Amino acid sequence: MIRRHDGEATDRQRHADEPSIPLTPESLALLLSPRLAQFTAVARAEHVTRAAAELGVAQPTLSRTIARLEADLGVQLFARHGRSVRLTSAGRSLLLHAERSLVHAERGGTAVTESADPHTGRIAFGFPHTLGPSTVPNLLREFSEHHPHLRFQLMQDYGAALLARLRTGELDLTLISPPPHEPDVITQRVHRQRLRLVLPAGHLLAGRAQIRLEEVRDHAFVCLPPGYGLRQITDRLCAEAGFAPRITFEGEEVETLRGLVAVGLGVALLPAPAAPRPGVVELPVTGADAVRDLALIWMGDHHQTPPVAAFRRFLLTHPDHLLHE
Repeated sequence: MIRRHDGEATDRQRHADEPSIPLTPESLALLLSPRLAQFTAVARAEHVTRAAAELGVAQPTLSRTIARLEADLGVQLFARHGRSVRLTSAGRSLLLHAERSLVHAERGGTAVTESADPHTGRIAFGFPHTLGPSTVPNLLREFSEHHPHLRFQLMQDYGAALLARLRTGELDLTLISPPPHEPDVITQRVHRQRLRLVLPAGHLLAGRAQIRLEEVRDHAFVCLPPGYGLRQITDRLCAEAGFAPRITFEGEEVETLRGLVAVGLGVALLPAPAAPRPGVVELPVTGADAVRDLALIWMGDHHQTPPVAAFRRFLLTHPDHLLHE
């Protein structure tokens, strides 16, 4: 047992006089976490004074920390041998787990530090499925020409899920359409895309230069699932045109929807593709505000690492790279 000064003995007695609080896994974690490094330093040095010097703390402070840890756990962690200390059986058991915990903590700290490195860090970026085929790859190619060693973690999902991932910290930045009106996020529109009505190439209306949405009120529609931003826009535009779309197929990939249109299974309201798709005709829609706004979203109260800040600046100053019309 480490020899204690009179003040330390008083501390231990005070702990003994305090009501006993049951130790749960959660309370044990809170109890041990800030003390493990100090306990491990004493165990490795086998000397309180030397360990205190290595840690840069006063010897009496370190002695009190160990004394309180023993009192809280109700076990003796060290036995004194002259000026040195030796681990007890309980102390050896705690050291085994403490060293593992510290290794994980060190690795976690290293990972966080590396993620924030301005040259080799990591960016967690989210975007809708509709931007996956070409828009986001083109953006990343352009950005990577100037930042070749930055790493990306890409996540595709619908708007509400992307917003939830942003709030939990899984994402640093995300593109969303339509822009949300939420007080805890910063929203900046980066582009407005015009939507087209996609018809099979052999359709009776395929030769038109433009079309009104109400002209296809009796047609089957193929759409993204509910919850997706483009589905919300489709439902709203059809309602404004005086009808509810008769949806026969739902899918998460816009190119799959174009394939369904190409074989005659319905029509679709979609953004223009990066390149013409065989088998379909895409007509501008008149008489309706057939557009979708793309917005860049980030948390207003989250600190952004240098890599994330650099990518955000790129997206906000290069909205033309989102154009595929």
